[in-house]
Amino acid sequence: MEDNYAEPNVPLGDWIRRYIEYVKEQRGKSANTVLGYAADLEHVRRSLDALAVRFPRDLRPHHLTAYLNGLRQEGKSAATARRRAVAIRAFCKYLAIRRAVDYDPSMQLESPRAERKPPATVDQAELESLLALPDVTEGNGVRDRAMLELSYATGLRATELVSLDVADVRLDMGFLLCLGSGGRERMVPVGAQASGWVDRYLKEVRPELEKADKPTNALFLNRGGSRLTRQGFWKILKQYADKLGMRASPHTLRHSFASHLLQNGADVRAVQEMLGHTELATTQMYLSGAKPKIKETYERNHPRARS
Repeated sequence: MEDNYAEPNVPLGDWIRRYIEYVKEQRGKSANTVLGYAADLEHVRRSLDALAVRFPRDLRPHHLTAYLNGLRQEGKSAATARRRAVAIRAFCKYLAIRRAVDYDPSMQLESPRAERKPPATVDQAELESLLALPDVTEGNGVRDRAMLELSYATGLRATELVSLDVADVRLDMGFLLCLGSGGRERMVPVGAQASGWVDRYLKEVRPELEKADKPTNALFLNRGGSRLTRQGFWKILKQYADKLGMRASPHTLRHSFASHLLQNGADVRAVQEMLGHTELATTQMYLSGAKPKIKETYERNHPRARS
């Protein structure tokens, strides 16, 4: 049967050079992008050559899958493997358009999943030091302490925290109502210490910050009497963290909230609900930090764990 391939005796290396010229001249890619594609595809070519894949007609889907699996075995990062997968797909599409292959062998190629690194957290001792930093003999210090305590006590996102209105915080009942991403409302418990600082702020400080000519329902106010912004909260937190030589952001407090709850035996689905995560897998990222305490929790709670 006659071969249907265009130029069947042109090796992969030559096709890669043609493709790089095409990317450079017709796709308008930057010089760095072109160099990156060339380096990635040359690495692919060498690996395929070792599998006796020297011409486009020899290329099959399992060769590409084996190549990406090999990257993982070599210890390459998921980011590197994803980048190479992008280069492979673009090149294979080019081969199909040029009829160097009968079909695109990369059509069902799965990209490596992104690596989920455990979020940065602060240990409980460091957090205690951070929370104690505001000068609570001054109004702004009381407000800052109330914000930091509430952030760590509830795991709210910075935007959720500064979007709170006074009526959203039900200290008498020990919870607050939060409007999260996607407009989903959730109820989050508020612990005794955070409740105490927020109550003090509401009674002693907020009335002094609010301006008679521009009343507002916002819970946390800046010196001008307006709702404190997300950037404003970030700057306040950074100011205190810098004093301790600590790298911390509003999200660090959120991550620490989740991690510390799980370390102390909280149910992961309850933490998911408090954080407002739609996917359980997102919350499970924090479980890696809780693993060292699993054996301790088991020995403390299982009736047959001790002799």
